[in-house]
Amino acid sequence: MPNEQNLKKFTSEYQPEHNGRPKGSKNRSTIARKWLEATSKGENYLTKQMEELSEEDWQILSLIKQGRRGNTQAIKMLFDLVYGPMDKNINHSGSLSLQQITGLEVK
Repeated sequence: MPNEQNLKKFTSEYQPEHNGRPKGSKNRSTIARKWLEATSKGENYLTKQMEELSEEDWQILSLIKQGRRGNTQAIKMLFDLVYGPMDKNINHSGSLSLQQITGLEVK
């Protein structure tokens, strides 16, 4: 049996001002957006020119650079950003034979 002194009664101890995130604090997406909008000057990997770009721009350029080096995850991220995620299902309204799909002759 639990010790009654260790049990907390929710109704008597609930204080809305002391639960959850403090009033006026920012959530993570607001903080991330702020830093992605920050700008800095550097050499653009693609144009080889000094440019002032947002952190978001630098991150996209970094993905492009990694993709050019053969990083398939970076390529997938870029394509998903631009074209949306690829469907895993292929919808086909016509008819195909097993031979057309596999290239093997069915006996």
